[in-house]
This record gives sequence, structure tokens and C-alpha cells, in this order.
Amino acid sequence: MSSRPRWVAVQNGMAARVFLAFLATAGLFYVNIMPAIVDGLKEGLNFTDRQAGFAASANVYGAAVGALLIVFIIRRLRWRPVAYGLLLALIAMDLLSMLVSLPDAMIAIRFAHGFIGGALVGTGFSVIARTENPDRTFGVLLFIQFGLGGVGNLFIPRLVPIFGTDVLFFSLIAFSLATLTMIPFLDQYPVDEKSKTPKNKAPSSLPGLPIALVLISIFLFQAANNGLFAFIIGLGKHSGLTLDFITVVLAASGWVGLLGAALVIVFHTRFGRFLPLAAGIVLTLGATWALLFSESKSIFFFANSVIGITWAFVMSYLLGLVSAFDRTGQMAALGGFASKMGLATGPLVGGFLLGDNNYTLLIYLAVVGLAISAAASLIPARIKDTPETITPRAPSASPANLD
Repeated sequence: MSSRPRWVAVQNGMAARVFLAFLATAGLFYVNIMPAIVDGLKEGLNFTDRQAGFAASANVYGAAVGALLIVFIIRRLRWRPVAYGLLLALIAMDLLSMLVSLPDAMIAIRFAHGFIGGALVGTGFSVIARTENPDRTFGVLLFIQFGLGGVGNLFIPRLVPIFGTDVLFFSLIAFSLATLTMIPFLDQYPVDEKSKTPKNKAPSSLPGLPIALVLISIFLFQAANNGLFAFIIGLGKHSGLTLDFITVVLAASGWVGLLGAALVIVFHTRFGRFLPLAAGIVLTLGATWALLFSESKSIFFFANSVIGITWAFVMSYLLGLVSAFDRTGQMAALGGFASKMGLATGPLVGGFLLGDNNYTLLIYLAVVGLAISAAASLIPARIKDTPETITPRAPSASPANLD
């Protein structure tokens, strides 16, 4: 029982889900505005495609290391003081980023920033895994990420030529400051006795193969999507589209992506996980392939909009799926590690492959990655569907459970 005043956010209510979503987003929000950051480094500091891609990847690889570290110590942490300290450290690193203009220095600083942010996101994921219906909270998380990411991708690329690259880091600082104000309103979310049960069992009590398959699926889905997303502004420009049109499309795709997150919040596991994941990844694959025809404004808009919806939709289910195998939060944090490794690897590989604007190869590689991701996710999804589509179906339809 929490000793804090009763006017704080209800532990599993919608306000708490929103605050937890900000907590789990703050350390990795730069991913949602990565096209703006990559293009901003190129336009504002004259970085090459490879240098900008390396800086973006270093940020997320650092996050992956931080997320992996948190997996091993999350049981023993008091998450609230840790979150305060990590948020303040993030702000300091963003301020430091404003002082450098050389690629090597920027890459090093962004790696350190990512390490701090990854630890924060891993902490947020582990707390979310202790809530009721973490799938819904992950849906809220993706809802916020795509909504605010759309705003960032609309305005930031237009502001960089006026205010320089500092606007990139000011936007991240603003998000961290907003999150700081939300932490006092969250409950304690301790690891209760039920969630400690797996800790007292043999390691074999956790199904290794299904968890490994989900982690592989998360990695490939994120790598395929972000490897293309990081360079989507360049793809649009190469296809003859204007910057104003591209930024509007990116904003719209982020806002349309809210629909994908909202569907997860509403449906939860009412229709299981197998069918939603299969449909979502196949749609993502088709829309990614359609980007081969980006010279058409309508196709570029439609494909990005579909990817926006399915990216939020599929990732909510994948993160909820890995959390369902372990309620202590350790597997959720490990899922966060796989996600960040994918988010980092995509732009890194993309930076190597682009060369002389080789976007066709990048698109085909993304399609292959998505196909393998679909195959890897469906076996564990079927395993979890067997018990979860029988008993929870009736209560999940009740308005009382749509908190």
C-alpha cells in the first residue's frame, strides 16, 4: 500500500499509464524524431549520410547497453530515485551535445546519452510489466511516441536551418523536463510476491525458445523499420519530393500511427496475439515494399501512413508478448534491449548500404527482415494465445477493464 496521498494517479488507471509511457519514452524519444535528427546533423553540421547514421546508431547502441545492464539489477532497484537521476543526466548530455560540432565527438556523447537513456527505458519497461494488462500500457506508450514524434518530424527539420542543431537537443530536454514533473504522481509498483515466484523457480521455468523467438522478432522488426525510417527524408528528396511535403507526410504518419496504438489499448488480447501480429507485420512488409515507388506522392503518403499504424500496433503486441512470459519485469527489460539493438542496427546498416543513394537495396533488405520477424513471432504468440484467449475474453470486454 502506498503511503502517498490518494490524489496521485491510480496505479493501473489511464493517467498512470500515460505517466509511465512518458517515463519509458524519455530516454529514447530521439528515435521517434530520428529523421529530423539525421537530416538536422546533415544540414546543420554538414555531416555525411554515414556520419549522421553513425551518430544516430551510437545513441541507440548506448541505449542497448544501458537497457541490458538494467536487466540484471532491476529487482534490487528503487526505481523512483533512479529515474530522477537518469533524467537529470540525460538533460546534461543534451546540453553538452550543443557544444560540439565534430562527428567523432558527437558520436561519443550520443553513445553516453544513449547509455543513460537505455537504463531509464529499461526501468520504465520493468515498471510497466508490473501493471495490470501491460499490453495496454505499451499501447499508450506507442500512442504518445507516435503522436509527439509526428509533431517533432513536422517542425524540427524546418527549424534547423533557422536555429541550428540546438533545436534538436532542446526538444529532447523539454521532453525530459516534462517527465520529471510526472514521476511524483506515480505509485510505488513494487515487485509483489506473485511476481517474485519465477525468481524462486529454476531458470528452466522460463520458456527459453519462445522468449528467444520474440526477442529476435523485436530486433528484426525494429531494425527493418528504423533502418529505412532514419533516411526517409533522404529517400523522399531522392525521389523528387519537396521537404515541406515529406515533413507533412512524416507528421501525418506519426499521428495516423496513433490508431495502431489505440487498437491495442482497446482490443488487448481479445483476439489473441497470433492474428494481430501476423496481420500487422504483413501489412508493414507490403507498405515497405511500396516505398520503391516513392516518386508518387500518393504512394509515399499511403505507405508511410500504413507503416505508422502497424509499427505502433505490432510493437505494442511484441513488447506485451515478451512481458507475458515473466511478470518480474526482467524479460520486459530484455525486450527493451532487443528493441534498441534493432533500432541502432538499422541506421548503422543503412548508412553503410546507402552509398550513392542506394535506397532500393535498403528497402529490399527491410522487406526481408520483416518477413523473418513475422515468422519468429508467430510461434510464441500461438503459445500464449492458448490460455489467454479462453479466460480473459469476457472481462476484457467490460468497460471496467478499460481503465
